[in-house]
Amino acid sequence: MVSPAIALAFLPLLLTLIIRYRYFFVLLYRAVLIRWVRDCLTGLSREERAFQYILTHATPGDVQSILDTFDHWCSKVEFISNIGPKKGKILDRLLQEHCPITVLELGTHCGYSTVRIARSLPIGARIYSVEMDEGNARVAEKIIRLAGFDEDMVELIVRPSDEVIPRLREDFGVERLDLVFMDHWKRCYLPDLQLLEGSGLLGEGSIILADNVIFPGAPNFLRHARSSGLYEVRVHRATLEYIRGIRDGMAELTFLGIK
Repeated sequence: MVSPAIALAFLPLLLTLIIRYRYFFVLLYRAVLIRWVRDCLTGLSREERAFQYILTHATPGDVQSILDTFDHWCSKVEFISNIGPKKGKILDRLLQEHCPITVLELGTHCGYSTVRIARSLPIGARIYSVEMDEGNARVAEKIIRLAGFDEDMVELIVRPSDEVIPRLREDFGVERLDLVFMDHWKRCYLPDLQLLEGSGLLGEGSIILADNVIFPGAPNFLRHARSSGLYEVRVHRATLEYIRGIRDGMAELTFLGIK
């Protein structure tokens, strides 16, 4: 049995760790514990609960209302790792600057970023949004259609990204990707980037945006982007969506072309 004196000796260290990593404890509580309890109580997935909230609180066809409602749910009710409003403004600005016609999104999840991207695109633009989880894809499609975007604007592809990328030209007639937004499994960032490089779909000036490159992090992806000579790389520093105090960032890669 640990003596009281030894326990007291470790108390300052414990308090220091709790204070230093308090935001990570908050994230653990909101993203894991609350989710587990509500999964058990409701019998619905977290994504389905988010859709039910949006359906009853947002205005159909009003993209800003849907995004604001989603942000409120994620910040006040349950945590979901969307790009969020702060990094979302960076995405909005880049979309306005580059006006992409063909967009590939890797990681639809609930459709938050899909809707955010779609509202900023010019007439005639198209998003190919890839989601491997069928349950998430069902929720995402409901939210995307609730926002007013049809299949001509947003095509949802329910398959793993490493199966989709090599067949974009053959199956979907894609000749060039103007913008790629990555927000799926971080371990897939580098393999998928290399698939894109080999696909011939990236042209000079094509933009790749990758979220959460600081936390949870994608160090191999960043290392390759910086050392390959294929990209101009910029990291937009920010904090993790809906959790202040955890550093994060979004990488912006501009493809320079194969030399």
